[in-house]
Amino acid sequence: GNIDRACGVFSKMPKRDVFSWAAMIAGYVQNAHSEDALKLFCQMQLENVNPDRFTFVFALKACTGLAALEQGKHIHAHIIKS
Repeated sequence: GNIDRACGVFSKMPKRDVFSWAAMIAGYVQNAHSEDALKLFCQMQLENVNPDRFTFVFALKACTGLAALEQGKHIHAHIIKS
């Protein structure tokens, strides 16, 4: 589907900024792929890209979709620090 195509485009991007990361994470969340959204959120941070407020919102939505309270708390703590 479209999320697979988006993932393909995203993976081939030579340089990804916060907007491309946020768009991909949002796409996963909106298509009920919350686990993939959180994995991508973690990968984003490992690649030293700082999440913006929109990225945080979608990461928290992914936590809600998975009932992942501990991950949600971790993300909330990260929001407070930034």
